[in-house]
Amino acid sequence: MGGLFFRARDPDALAAWYREHLGVGAGCTSDPAAQANEWVWQTLGGPMVFAPFKQDSDYFAADKAFMMNFRVADLDDLLAHLRAARIGVITKPEWDHPNAGRFARIHDPEGNAIELWEPPASPDKDS
Repeated sequence: MGGLFFRARDPDALAAWYREHLGVGAGCTSDPAAQANEWVWQTLGGPMVFAPFKQDSDYFAADKAFMMNFRVADLDDLLAHLRAARIGVITKPEWDHPNAGRFARIHDPEGNAIELWEPPASPDKDS
């Protein structure tokens, strides 16, 4: 995927919130060895779900056309940082599954749902 573009009431403030709390957006890199680029977010490869939902789905707010999902390496650490920043975190045991991974949900300052996904650990290839 080459980009995600969406409308915001205050684009500069929302971009700063994503950079500060999720390390997402222009100037961010997911690889500590990579050089940051002021125009793009340098991500690591991995699985990505692309799935239209039914119009009447209750998986996220009915007044929103989309929900972002970010793949994270250490969900517990990220949730601790988000809670310390007083960002509301939602977790539900039924969201987690050994074959699918672990999930949490937060909302950005404009009310957009963000699903945080820690994929299941890869089985140790040496065992």
